[in-house]
Amino acid sequence: MQTKDKETLFKEAMGGYPTGVTIVTSKNEKGEPVGLTVNSFASVSIDPLLVLWSIDHKVSSLGAFKNADGFAVHILAGDQQELCKTFATKDTNRFSLHEWSISKHNLPVLADTFSVLQCKTFKQVEAGDHTILIGEVQDIQITKDKEPMLYHRRNFGFIPSEFYTN
Repeated sequence: MQTKDKETLFKEAMGGYPTGVTIVTSKNEKGEPVGLTVNSFASVSIDPLLVLWSIDHKVSSLGAFKNADGFAVHILAGDQQELCKTFATKDTNRFSLHEWSISKHNLPVLADTFSVLQCKTFKQVEAGDHTILIGEVQDIQITKDKEPMLYHRRNFGFIPSEFYTN
């Protein structure tokens, strides 16, 4: 099988795997906020509390995330499609378009997401054309009246109510 064929099939297979959607934020060396939309997010461990996400080596904020002491993972709510698109768009001042603040952990935290996991950088692993960042969770916030976003086959939104059969 040709490499291009494998890449196409891989993207199709992974696009068929439903995930949540996150925005990961941190600060660059100048103390300015950086952030991007991420769906390569997963839990790793309960003891200690660890999560991971991966960043493409072509992303302009790669250096900021690799040099940061920590990052915040925002699990988006189903009604935050515009926020998701904003942080997935290149060459825009992402933080000027949404309310945010600096947390007690000195991280940029977006307002009104489903939840936020503030993390201390635990480990980084180089893996192909991405870097996997593992964070130790320091703080957790959950907005009780929100529902998380679902991403599937390049579409995102609320989890369908039919999903919950119990």
